Amino acid sequence: MRRKEKEITEKSAMEAIIRKASVCRLALSQDNLPYIVPLCFGYEENTLYFHTACEGEKLDILEKNQNVCVEFDIDHEIVKAENACKWGMKYRSVIGFGTASVIGDRESKRHALDIIMRHYSEGPFEFPEELVEKIVVIKVEIARMTGKKSGY
Repeated sequence: MRRKEKEITEKSAMEAIIRKASVCRLALSQDNLPYIVPLCFGYEENTLYFHTACEGEKLDILEKNQNVCVEFDIDHEIVKAENACKWGMKYRSVIGFGTASVIGDRESKRHALDIIMRHYSEGPFEFPEELVEKIVVIKVEIARMTGKKSGY
């Protein structure tokens, strides 16, 4: 990172940002073209979980390239100044790199759905069998993360 004073190095601080975030942006690449999508997510033990439909562009891309990037940002605040070129933004963010896979077995899928739901609310949660069958759960194992803060 070029601006070391803005770098967040502690894993616990990066995980706090992830836990506070309401959206995760999942970035994929196919044929040298980027594709990014904001998603609801769950996080546990260095692993992210997303649910999606059984077909679509995300899954088409993941079939060919499982390498992904994720991004989270929180605590946004515009910082005004007299000079327009001195305006800025306060924020905290995390970028992670990892490998995505699709969860196949029903119990692992239910466990992942529970992790996603716990990110937004307290359980217990019920997942009707017919709905579990109609969705895909993507698992991203994070290989490395970087954090950045500005104005904090």
